[in-house]
Amino acid sequence: MRRFLALIAIPLLACLVLVGCGSSKPKPAAPADNTNLAVTATGAFGMSPKVTIPKAKADNALTVKTLIKGNGPALTKADSLAANFVLYFWNGATAALKADTYTSNPAVIGGTMLPGLESALIGKKAGSRVLAVIPPAEGYGASGDSELGITSKTTLVFVIDVLSVYSNNAAASGAQVSNGGGGLPTVSAKAGSAPVVTIPAKVTPPTTLQVKTLIKGNGAKLVKGQYVIAQYVGYIWRTGKVFGSSWTNSSPFGFVLGASPSQVIPGWDEGLVGQTVGSRVLLVIPPKDGYGKTGASSAGIKGTDTLVFVVDIIDAMTLQSGG
Repeated sequence: MRRFLALIAIPLLACLVLVGCGSSKPKPAAPADNTNLAVTATGAFGMSPKVTIPKAKADNALTVKTLIKGNGPALTKADSLAANFVLYFWNGATAALKADTYTSNPAVIGGTMLPGLESALIGKKAGSRVLAVIPPAEGYGASGDSELGITSKTTLVFVIDVLSVYSNNAAASGAQVSNGGGGLPTVSAKAGSAPVVTIPAKVTPPTTLQVKTLIKGNGAKLVKGQYVIAQYVGYIWRTGKVFGSSWTNSSPFGFVLGASPSQVIPGWDEGLVGQTVGSRVLLVIPPKDGYGKTGASSAGIKGTDTLVFVVDIIDAMTLQSGG
């Protein structure tokens, strides 16, 4: 199960359980019978549901049920959502649980979704619980995904609690207090786009973690153990180039602050504690608080590289005890 949770929770991966690799949305197939309508889920919003799946072969119909109607903002194609969900693989007359975020932490879902999941979620309001039975034609199609164990005949069964909805270009909402500088990088930004970082020329990067509040938000202070929704852009001090950005992924990034094991590099866990929701924070992170001596070659980061992040804190949720 951990493999599926990891795939879903890390938005930088190219092809997630929640993201389709197909280029176009197929037309729904005509239902063979009403088997999919027999799938049910019970339980309270925010708690792991009890899902009942018939011991029979699924039909070919995309089946969506709104089990609980929320009153929050409705999800559009320009939004992402924070959600808890369970996921079952339904093959033949058997079904198996593959992921349950209620026992760990929520996930941010955004970008290009599976066609069936997009049909199920667009228009749903925060506070809703949605049951989606997604046939292969609305999921991974005839090719499936052998790495995930999805065949051409695997039907996906989701029960999803829509916790919150966020614009894909959501940004810090507080008051500007600094642009950086003074030996640190300077930051400029246009509304709705990623901040631009300028690394000071011929300046040796600091050897200790530097934290600078650029925009001061009016929300609550972050504490360890919260699920944080953020936008970020990351630069390598040595090259002055971007190596990663949630803005280009068309979805904010979600993580547990101070998790064990850590879900982000140490400089984030240390530098963001005490910052307020709505803030934009400049983090200058030496190697020991970043990727260490090994670096991250896939991103062009050497073991000696200092990293520069600009992090917009969009929201923070306190996780329920036990999931």
